[in-house]
Amino acid sequence: MPVAAAKAANNSPTAFPWVIIVAGCLVAAMTFGPRSAMGFFQLPMLADLGWDRTTFAMAMALQNLCWGLGQPIFGAIADRYGSWRVLFLSAILYASGLTMMAVADAPVWLYIGGGVLIGLAVAAGSFGIILAAFARNVAPEKRSFAFGLGTAAGSAGMFLFAPITQGLIETVGWSDTLIYLAIAMLTVPVLAIALRGNASSGSQAPDAFAQTARQALREAIGHQSYLLLTAGFFVCGFQVAFITAHFPAYLGDIGIDASYAVLAIALIGFFNIFGSLASGILGQNHSKPMMLVALYVSRSIAVTLFLLLPQTGTSVIVFSIVMGLLWLSTVPLTNGLVAIMFGTRHLGMLGGIVFLSHQTGSFLGVWLGGAFYDRFGSYDPVWWLSVALGLFAALIHWPIREQAAPRNLAAGAT
Repeated sequence: MPVAAAKAANNSPTAFPWVIIVAGCLVAAMTFGPRSAMGFFQLPMLADLGWDRTTFAMAMALQNLCWGLGQPIFGAIADRYGSWRVLFLSAILYASGLTMMAVADAPVWLYIGGGVLIGLAVAAGSFGIILAAFARNVAPEKRSFAFGLGTAAGSAGMFLFAPITQGLIETVGWSDTLIYLAIAMLTVPVLAIALRGNASSGSQAPDAFAQTARQALREAIGHQSYLLLTAGFFVCGFQVAFITAHFPAYLGDIGIDASYAVLAIALIGFFNIFGSLASGILGQNHSKPMMLVALYVSRSIAVTLFLLLPQTGTSVIVFSIVMGLLWLSTVPLTNGLVAIMFGTRHLGMLGGIVFLSHQTGSFLGVWLGGAFYDRFGSYDPVWWLSVALGLFAALIHWPIREQAAPRNLAAGAT
C-alpha cells in the first residue's frame, strides 16, 4: 500500500494503523536481532584472536552505553526531522559496525565497530524510535497494545537470529557471519518507509506542541515519578544485558552442552513475544507501576531459584522460558508511563533519557560480568547482584503515579 493511502486509511483517530505497526515491527526485529546474538561471537572470536573475556565484555559494554547515550539524541532528531531519516542512519551505522567487527585485528577496532558504531546504530533504530512513531498514530487507549506488539517483534528478532547466527558461525565462521548480518541491515530503510513523519505528523494531535524540548526536559527532571521510573529501568538493563552477553559462556563454564546456549537465547526470544504482548494488553487496564513491581520481583525469584537448584539442561530450559516471559515486558509499560506523563510531543527524547538509564545499567552488567569473571573465575557475584537490584527496582516502582504531569510551561520558558 502506498504511504499516502496508508496515511489516509489511518487518518481516523480511532483507527489502528496496521501498515505502520507492521513496518515498525519488521524494523524492530531486524535491529534487535543481531544485537541480541552478540554473545555467540564471544568464544570463537576470542579463541581465534587470543583476547580475554574482559576485552569482549568491554566492547559489548561500550555498545550498550553508546546505545543509551545515543537514544535521547536520536529520539530528539526523530521527533523533529522524522523517524525514517534516523532509521536510515541506523542501517548505515549498523552495517559499518558489523563489518569493522568482522575484520578487527586489535581490540580498538572491536571497541569502535562492535561497541561504538553498533551501539549508536541500535540507538537510532531501537524501541524508542519505533514506539514514538507508533504513539503518534495510535489512539491513547490502544497504545499499550501497540507498544506490546513492537516489543514482541524485537523478541521475535531475538528468537530468529539466535539459531541463524549460531548456524552461520558453525558453517562459515564468525567473521563471515558478521558480514552477512551487515548486508541484512541494509534492508532496514526499505522496511521503514511507512514510518516517515515526525512529532507534528500522524493521526494523533501532538500533545503540548508549543512546548520546546528544553521545556519538556525541565518538566521531566522535576517530576518524581519520571525520576523513579528512570532509576528503575537501570536495573532492567543490568539484568538483560548481562544475560545476553554472558549466558552462553556461563553455560559452557558449568558444563552444559553448547546447544543449550542457542536454545536458551531462542527460548528467551520466543517467550518474550508472549510476555511483551501480555504486558501490552494487561497494561491497558491494570496499574503499570504495580505490574513493573511484580515483574522485577519475579526476575529476582527466577534467578535465585536457577542458582540454588541443580543446574541441568532442563533447568536451563525452564529458566529461559521464565526469563523470556519477563524479559522485555517492562518496555511497553515503561514507555506507556512516559507517554501518560508527558504526551507524545517529545516522547522520543524523554523515552530516550529513560532508556539511557537502562543502557547505563547494561554497560555495568556486561562489563562487570567480564571483569568479575576474570578476577574471581565465576559469574556468581554478578548473578547475586542482579537479584538484589531486582528487589531494589520493585521497591522504587511502588510509589510511581500513573497520571499526567502537571503542566507549567511558563515556569520552563526560556
